[in-house]
Amino acid sequence: MTVSTIIGLVAAALSSFSMAPQVIKIFKTRKTDDLSLGAFSALATGLFLWLVYGILIAELPVIVGNAVGLAMVLYIVIMKLRHK
Repeated sequence: MTVSTIIGLVAAALSSFSMAPQVIKIFKTRKTDDLSLGAFSALATGLFLWLVYGILIAELPVIVGNAVGLAMVLYIVIMKLRHK
């Protein structure tokens, strides 16, 4: 594994898991009142496109980081729609 791949994976992990505190809070409280559905929907769309891009260029850090981030953001969007 190259240094650039390791740096990319660390960056992907930090970026992806930045959503973890929000996901945990929503999971515990079931409250999403203060969250913007539009913002999280736009973020989900962007992460999906980055995931597709990562697959097309076959770059593991881009794929992993955006797949994890997309899963977390989709959870937030789904919970926002359920708990309006």
